[in-house]
Amino acid sequence: MDSAVTSSKKKIIPIVAEGSLYEKHRKIYPRSARGWFARWRWTMVFITQLAFYGLPWLHWNDRQAVLFDLAARRFFVFDLVLYPQDFIYLSALLIICAYSLFFFTAIGGRLWCGYACPQTVYTEIFLWVERRFEGERGAHQKRDAGGWTVDKVIRKAGKHGAWLTIAWWTGFTFVGYFTPIQTLWSEAFTLSFGPWEWFWVNFYGFATYGNAGFMREQVCKYMCPYARFQSAMYDRDTMTITYDAARGDPRGVRARGADPKSLNLGACIDCGLCVQVCPTGIDIRDGSQYECTGCTACIDACNGVMDKMHYPRGLVRYATLNGVAQGWSRREMFARILRPRVVVYGAVLIALSATFVVSLASRPLLRVDVVRDRSVLARTVDDGSIENLYRLQLMNASERQRETRIAIDGVEGARIVDGSTSTLAPSQARWVTVSVRVPATTANALSTGAHPIRFLVTLDDASRPVIERSSFIVPR
Repeated sequence: MDSAVTSSKKKIIPIVAEGSLYEKHRKIYPRSARGWFARWRWTMVFITQLAFYGLPWLHWNDRQAVLFDLAARRFFVFDLVLYPQDFIYLSALLIICAYSLFFFTAIGGRLWCGYACPQTVYTEIFLWVERRFEGERGAHQKRDAGGWTVDKVIRKAGKHGAWLTIAWWTGFTFVGYFTPIQTLWSEAFTLSFGPWEWFWVNFYGFATYGNAGFMREQVCKYMCPYARFQSAMYDRDTMTITYDAARGDPRGVRARGADPKSLNLGACIDCGLCVQVCPTGIDIRDGSQYECTGCTACIDACNGVMDKMHYPRGLVRYATLNGVAQGWSRREMFARILRPRVVVYGAVLIALSATFVVSLASRPLLRVDVVRDRSVLARTVDDGSIENLYRLQLMNASERQRETRIAIDGVEGARIVDGSTSTLAPSQARWVTVSVRVPATTANALSTGAHPIRFLVTLDDASRPVIERSSFIVPR
């Protein structure tokens, strides 16, 4: 009896199947798309890469046009000579870029992601290389599904060799913005890079190779934060890539040129090309999705199908949610672009940009920092005068030799004994020791402690001096 009960109990124990909580990664083989938007996308690829690869080789005033010389703490951008003290301009530029992102996203969705993001650009380049070696989508899938052959090994080796070449050259160019690229080029032939140059050339190259060659859509879907918070910048009047379900559904296969109304079908022939060309593998017909990078490949693919079926274009197009729901024309949708959100973003962007340009254009060509000499705060000399020593850092923000004159005010009778004039070489930063004395008659009338003074540093051809404040110490 006991054994029977035990046996019956064993039979009713449930079996729990264990499974993975994560979907296995499915490799995406995007099909190439041709059309108006594809041409625009490739135009942006050429423009961005021409600027990135070309700027380090451009000469300006007998130097590299764009160079961030970290060792010398000087940054050259064409005619501009910037110092670490000009960091405020970088902060302002980043704020302007952020508002530009908000402004254009509110108008046209993920325009940055679709046309100019480095991940998009390099993925496009790497996919082009891949298709040259592996063929189009079908041939590539078939080859990957088959066994290893000599032809497969040669194609794979050629593809990865080309990828590594592009990636390494990208890393080399990136470092060329911080080390003069011609110096870096000569070092490349002897492999005599410094430690940090080796690190960044290989790190940036490896990141390009991995992100554009292997991770691709995973960077956009899981690593990039923009996809997660973009919805905060969208509304129902934002132009996004949209499938017109009212016109396209119900979907179905039919002969070319067939009248969909007579077949009780929509314009969509359910060919799946919009999914095959998508670099993130989504179906735009399922509605708005955060994985959509706005590359517009589905628009080109669908327009090509509509042309072959002799149907009007625009089944997948740039449109607003309100426009699709209400059946508005493109003119009616464009009329709602200047809504309050866009106006505010645009006004702030214009104000910031104008302030940035004016401030950068009117910045002084001389920067001055005053540091008290800590070894000798104050001393009394033989004639009873009180002397303070200061160290002034003079930074020439122009590319010609300048003469400087240093004056002092704030304490009656104060004068500069040594260091009142100085010569600065083009874009030079140097330290100058300045001795300031107050005569005995004035010093006796001053209370002990610190008294405010001002250094007035004037360039040879400037009427307005650069003013820096400090203090003069009267000892007990």
